[in-house]
Amino acid sequence: MIKGKVTRISGPIVYAEGLDGCGLYDVVDVGKNKLIGEIIRQKEGKATIQVYEETSGMHIGEEVVSSERPLSLKLGPGLVGTIYDGIQRPLKEMFEKSGAFLVPGDRTSPIDSEKKWDFTPLLKEGDEIKAGAVLGTVPETGSILHKIMVPPYIKGKRLSKIVKSGSYTVDETIAVTDLNEEIQMSQYWPLRKPRPFAQKMEVSQPLVTGLRVVDVFFPLSKGGTAAIPGGFGTGKTMTQHAIAKWCDADLIVYIGCGERGNEMTDVLTEFPKLIDPRTGRSLMERTILIANTSNMPVAAREVSLYSGITLAEYYRDMGMHVAIMADSTSRWAEALRELSGRMEEMPAEEGFPAYLPTRLAEFYERAGRVIALEGEEGSVSVIGAVSPPGGDFSEPVTQHTKRFIRCFWALNRELANARHYPAIGWIDSYSEYAGEIKEWWDNLDPRWAEVRKRSLDLLKREERLQQIVRLIGADALPDADRLVLNVCEMIKNGFLQQDAFDPVDQYSVPAKQIQILLLIMSYYDKSLEVLKAGCPLVKLVELPVRSEIIRAKSTVENEHLEKLDLIRNHLEDQIGELERTYRKDRI
Repeated sequence: MIKGKVTRISGPIVYAEGLDGCGLYDVVDVGKNKLIGEIIRQKEGKATIQVYEETSGMHIGEEVVSSERPLSLKLGPGLVGTIYDGIQRPLKEMFEKSGAFLVPGDRTSPIDSEKKWDFTPLLKEGDEIKAGAVLGTVPETGSILHKIMVPPYIKGKRLSKIVKSGSYTVDETIAVTDLNEEIQMSQYWPLRKPRPFAQKMEVSQPLVTGLRVVDVFFPLSKGGTAAIPGGFGTGKTMTQHAIAKWCDADLIVYIGCGERGNEMTDVLTEFPKLIDPRTGRSLMERTILIANTSNMPVAAREVSLYSGITLAEYYRDMGMHVAIMADSTSRWAEALRELSGRMEEMPAEEGFPAYLPTRLAEFYERAGRVIALEGEEGSVSVIGAVSPPGGDFSEPVTQHTKRFIRCFWALNRELANARHYPAIGWIDSYSEYAGEIKEWWDNLDPRWAEVRKRSLDLLKREERLQQIVRLIGADALPDADRLVLNVCEMIKNGFLQQDAFDPVDQYSVPAKQIQILLLIMSYYDKSLEVLKAGCPLVKLVELPVRSEIIRAKSTVENEHLEKLDLIRNHLEDQIGELERTYRKDRI
């Protein structure tokens, strides 16, 4: 055990001497209250320590004790459904122990050490093992079957002992290797170190969210990275909540990083009440929450992203598809800036440290679709919210984030003010995953790529036409251009806008999404033909089928897509009647 003493205190940054034998990123207990800290710099016998708790009242000369191990998370059954702070302290248990305010230095086991779990072995004594091999399973929740895996640091090649089916705590030994290494149902892993895998694979499947603007226009793949930038009140958190509820990931890790307390309160009160649409059970049975609000220690905010991604990688190694919601990386970057200032480092643009891009890359690069050590496919998809001051997308966090993500959902202030949700702007947003997931969409509907491109081109054309309209008015445009404006309104109101409180519209299956967009583009194509025949635009706008198409998102249930065929028949009949009338008049 290595001991030192405090020589200087600067908020969450503490300087100590006498820790020469400690390693970088080793965990230390600081002061009489034994606050959790981490050595982040070693220089000539003096250590710089990042303390994850409030340092008020600490004195020069107090003792610092090193644990001689890096900051690690305890991984095992009992993680799902739990609410942690940034350093994996379970907040519910901490509240029951010490009340509403955390006591400095107070700690509780991250996983209930007394609860017994039903373990079913899959291997027997004498079987060969390797890192990642599945020893057995535990039903963690009604939605999650937890695989007990051989930790990556185990060197043994064969089992000399394994327990029988029964109930055990996470700290009991369930297996022993031929090198006499004991394996428990729980294991520790350094949160700053990515967990190993066998092979990284190309992405090929979309993360289906049920949001039409995402799935059809700007898709995210399983194992992909996305950013949701937007100013205050544009709907970043709401969009992440919708994706967390409806996406087809096996597990959700939600990180509230530096957000306001009332926002995290909404998450903590609403999530347990939400029903998982896939299983009919509570959404918390496949969710892990990390709450690190803006009034909690800033150092813990900095480490909370690494805690979340480590938890996600652990379940990825079981062959699960995990989605991470990080809200928001801007608050995380602000924590980096404050800590960097305390350490008197040279600031870069807007005061952020020069290593901000490196840290962002380290986080986003841990996403991906992989073959785990035990041979199954799993993925980690990262969706990070960005909160640029004043909605300025040219600020450093947004610009550096764009370097490391391939899907950009830019929230638009005008859309949010117009109550158009999700307020994802179709001009500034993009996705580079469209090519990788094209085969998946082709199996569902081979027209997806074409109709997607045509619709986006039409919306960009409408943007240019709106500039002319603002100068000379819409009446000065020819009917063909006015039809573009009209159809784009249909796309916005009947396709892009989605009501999160409508029981039908809150989630759209991919087949419904593409069929609605095909209906709108069919209306556009047929209307162009009728315009050429001499039909005035007002007649097309007054067709009853137009409002039927716009309302289809709310009137056609996911289980009754045949109703869309009826609307398609109405479209052909009503447009056909107009075409026959005006072609006859021309003859």
